[in-house]
Amino acid sequence: EVQLQASGGGLVQAGGSLRLSCAASGATFDDYVGWFRQAPGKAREGLSCISGRDGSTYYADSVKGRFTTSSEKTKNTVYLQISSLKPEDTAAYWCAAGPRCRIVAGAILPFGSRGQGTQVTVSS
Repeated sequence: EVQLQASGGGLVQAGGSLRLSCAASGATFDDYVGWFRQAPGKAREGLSCISGRDGSTYYADSVKGRFTTSSEKTKNTVYLQISSLKPEDTAAYWCAAGPRCRIVAGAILPFGSRGQGTQVTVSS
């Protein structure tokens, strides 16, 4: 069973960039790996998915153009590059694996188990 660990968060000024990493252990990425976030008092939000089979990527409408997901199979790692950070991007971010990535009305439905995430805090 694959286990995922997100890292790379921190305190960043608005307008800056961050690259989050999702490292897998126990197995390789065969299915989808998604990135998610949750801010205090808000619902979980699906951000992106990447297929472990063919590298296809999908994004929630809310983050298209600012978020980019990619994978490096030799390192068994998936990344989430976030640019033009905004204070509203402040949240706990995590990655999860699942057999499918569902997009409904421009939103990625959360899937998988919320493992240990990484905190992103954007100051204005």
